[in-house]
Amino acid sequence: MKIRILNSAYNDLLVGRLFYENQAENLGEYFINSLLADIDSLVLYGGVHMEVFGFHRLLSKRFPYAI
Repeated sequence: MKIRILNSAYNDLLVGRLFYENQAENLGEYFINSLLADIDSLVLYGGVHMEVFGFHRLLSKRFPYAI
């Protein structure tokens, strides 16, 4: 499966990283690593998630973000 991250989604990741880094040291890095791991899982499990507005949606395991 080919995965494409839109510019708007990339910007959301950067904003989220800054937000969590301001909450606690290294939490922003943990946020990015966690979301990227969730995104990587789409290579194996993409297309099996619930559809929302015509798109399959994966909820992040650790943070309140949808992919």
